[in-house]
Amino acid sequence: MNIYFCGSIRGGRQDAALYHDMIVFLKQYGDVLTEHVGDLRLTEQGNDGTADAIWQRDTEWLRQSNIVIAECSTPSLGVGYELAYAEARGVPCYLFYRRSETQLSAMLTGDDYFHIFPYETKEDIFRELDTILER
Repeated sequence: MNIYFCGSIRGGRQDAALYHDMIVFLKQYGDVLTEHVGDLRLTEQGNDGTADAIWQRDTEWLRQSNIVIAECSTPSLGVGYELAYAEARGVPCYLFYRRSETQLSAMLTGDDYFHIFPYETKEDIFRELDTILER
């Protein structure tokens, strides 16, 4: 299974450790194409690629993906774009956010295509991911 993980890069890296842990967890179910999102050394500047190269690479990965898992607690235009791109191509999308800290955009919550899971702890995420990925 090819898994596309979405998490904020330029929108803020405060959840980088959570992204890392989620990616480690997801790797037991398949190949995480966007493993770099969980790299704790990655800053808000992103990686060394040009904007065009990043878009080309990421949209190719989205086309190869069987599923998208997104952590949406830190607002990110890039994550929103990735979700819309995946939806347009029929890739199933599962979104997680911290209910106590975040209010998701109505563009996400109003779209019944997205499977949305509020959570409080990392363990809550892992329980849901087990359920989703063991289907």
